[in-house]
Amino acid sequence: MRPFKHPDPSDFVLERVLYALSDPVRLEIVRKLAETKEASCGELDGGRPKSSMSHHFRVLRDSGLVCTYGVGTTHMNSLRREDIEKRFPGLLDAVLGNL
Repeated sequence: MRPFKHPDPSDFVLERVLYALSDPVRLEIVRKLAETKEASCGELDGGRPKSSMSHHFRVLRDSGLVCTYGVGTTHMNSLRREDIEKRFPGLLDAVLGNL
């Protein structure tokens, strides 16, 4: 399994983060990850097609919101809350309502 590329926190762009959060599916993924430490793609897909979920996870990774890594044959995801908080203080709390 190839490792995923994740932007350095200094490269986070507010517009890209807000774009990622503007989609209801991606916002739901971020909300679920805010409630748990990590989750597999399957736990977060909500029964949606794998192809569309791949797109959503890529947008979330590219924005810096989510870290995806392999555990065996499973892709695990976690919210990069600390990195986002350092770059954009209070943003996730404002968007997620202090989850």
